[in-house]
Amino acid sequence: MDVVPKLPIGGWMEGFVEVLGQYKGVLFDPVAIVISTMVTYCSTVLAEIPSLILILLLGAAAWVFAGRASMVFTVVGLSLIHNLGYWDETMETLGLVLTATMISIAIGIPVGILCARHDTFRNLVTPILDLMQTMPAFVYLIPAIFFFGLGEVPGVIASVIFALPPIVRLTNLGIRQVPAEMEEAADAFGATGWQKLVKVQLPYAKSTILAGVNQCIMLALSMVVIAAMIGAKGLGADVYRAVSQVDIGRGFEAGLSIVIIAIVLDRLTQHAGKKERNT
Repeated sequence: MDVVPKLPIGGWMEGFVEVLGQYKGVLFDPVAIVISTMVTYCSTVLAEIPSLILILLLGAAAWVFAGRASMVFTVVGLSLIHNLGYWDETMETLGLVLTATMISIAIGIPVGILCARHDTFRNLVTPILDLMQTMPAFVYLIPAIFFFGLGEVPGVIASVIFALPPIVRLTNLGIRQVPAEMEEAADAFGATGWQKLVKVQLPYAKSTILAGVNQCIMLALSMVVIAAMIGAKGLGADVYRAVSQVDIGRGFEAGLSIVIIAIVLDRLTQHAGKKERNT
């Protein structure tokens, strides 16, 4: 016999979700409209750019930020995706990733700044970030489906929750690493808190923040297959369909396309951060 009775944590969470569900139309429908619009817009813009032009643009960006070898890999890798017939699905995947990344940046950088400025706020946020990073991603899909139904929106929501912590942590870290002498010099010149943030702290922390953006993109991309389980489009849907049908060839091709996109995005953002650090 248990001395301490089981705590009804699951029941408490169900009750909390049910209470929020009563205000679904007011709280969550506008969010769903905004996210769906962002995904559609990003995917449409990327799809309307001719594939050759987009490959050359990304190749040029890779050359500028990461060097000749990354440029060759980007051009060859994206050309292979086009040759395999997964170009449209890749653009849909990039639309999901870009939307999740933009939302994560819009939330994560301000929260990271607050964490850097207020230790109490950081101590409150840190356990939440730990929970967001360690909770299995599948668990996020349950309330996301309840509030937003099936489709791309709950997939983006789950991706944001999964990808948000690194950018919060690294923004906080980057600002806290600003030398005290620089902040004292800004204070001596009469800079306001906002001026010190914009002209001293954020520029100094830019490379660290970009490292957070890099991790954010990688984590968002890792959610592609999981998001496909609840109706999201893109390469993840092809992987999920191949798994369901035990189609080894199709699964390998779609998985290879995801790997290529992940490497291209990683090289671009990672080397952009290093370039900022060296300048």
